[in-house]
Amino acid sequence: MSESSKNKPHLLLVDDDKSLLRLLTIRLEGEGYQVTAVEDGNAALRKLQNDAFDVVLSDLRMPGLDGLSLFEEIMGIRKDIPVILMTAHGTISDAVAATQRGVFGFLPKPVDHDELRTLLQKALSQSQAAQPGEWAKSIVTRSQDMLNVLDQAYRIAQREVSVLISGASGTGKELLANAMHQASDRRDKPFVAINCGALPENLLESELFGHAKGAFTGAVAAHPGLFREADGGTLFLDEIGDMPMTLQVKLLRALQERQIRPVGSSKHVDIDVRIISATHKDLLKEMEEGTFREDLYYRLNVVNLKLPSLKARSEDIPLLARSLLQQSAQRHGVNVSQFSDDAMQLLVKSSWPGNVRQLVNAVEQCVALTQTPVVPLHLVEQALSATKQSWPTLTEARDAFEQQYLNKLLKMTDGNVTRAAELAGRNRTDMHKLMKKHDLDAGDFR
Repeated sequence: MSESSKNKPHLLLVDDDKSLLRLLTIRLEGEGYQVTAVEDGNAALRKLQNDAFDVVLSDLRMPGLDGLSLFEEIMGIRKDIPVILMTAHGTISDAVAATQRGVFGFLPKPVDHDELRTLLQKALSQSQAAQPGEWAKSIVTRSQDMLNVLDQAYRIAQREVSVLISGASGTGKELLANAMHQASDRRDKPFVAINCGALPENLLESELFGHAKGAFTGAVAAHPGLFREADGGTLFLDEIGDMPMTLQVKLLRALQERQIRPVGSSKHVDIDVRIISATHKDLLKEMEEGTFREDLYYRLNVVNLKLPSLKARSEDIPLLARSLLQQSAQRHGVNVSQFSDDAMQLLVKSSWPGNVRQLVNAVEQCVALTQTPVVPLHLVEQALSATKQSWPTLTEARDAFEQQYLNKLLKMTDGNVTRAAELAGRNRTDMHKLMKKHDLDAGDFR
């Protein structure tokens, strides 16, 4: 696609009358639209799977898939796209039935061009208003659920409130946090992110709050910490549910007092930071089990944004796949431009337990292996098979190791929790919490 056509509204025109199709295409292109014309509903659906359109203009009466049936299919792919129907056999009842089902507009044939122009302009205004702005340019979506989240995120970004983003691993929580930072008055200051489950407690404390020179072995120089690095900007605390309880207390104090004290220092430092946190865990359940502080939860969860899974926003899969394909091809300098129709259908129908992260990995593998400009079905099948057992996140790997470690420890001590705690360098309370977390019973090891 040329640079000039990228900025034109993209219209999908569907009509089984070839002469009318040709005439409308010429007229609409003359008015500045980019037009893709097809002769039946099934061809239109294939185009919708592989290209992004702003408006669909379709005949109502067509052999095979008629206009209303096409509209219903489109709603399963893109709920926000305006659909305008035309018919030479239009009646009042047809128009009422169409608009009641959500069709944007209804035009009788022969089409009055001024009326069509007005209706297209209104449809484009709706379509463009639904799209996120420059602040969220890195988030590719047409899903109404996702657009609703972005609408809330934009409004919240303007206010100085703490936000908790919840959602499964791989749904794009850090991407949303960064977009909110870009939409806020803090956009010219740093956005700093840390995974709270990726570091042991002592290192996490030092990373967040900083440390003085000589505070511990290896501290050959003072470290400012991420709170000070993010001064004036946004600090994103990913996987906040994995933060140890002792650090939760220090974080709560820092948020309440807007001050931190570096490790090994007696001086407090003022901070000006907006906190956005995220988790894939159920923090209400964590509070009930005593592994997450209630007061910290309510401090962080002033506003909650829940990201849908990729499966729940399946209409986004073609858009994301094309965007990721283009980025990967450009990065690797290879000539790959699209997925075959059957390959794209498989991507759309897949369950994606690893969400967008899994889709990224699958597309990367396809780009690495394809030898043609069009990615074939068998490469997508191969990539999906490989990513079913996707590489775990650091938090998942740590939890798996922790469970194995506790199992071995309890076997070595014949289920004696006190001895196990001594060997692990933890107190009995911590040991019982860890055992509860991994559903381990000391009696099973005696």
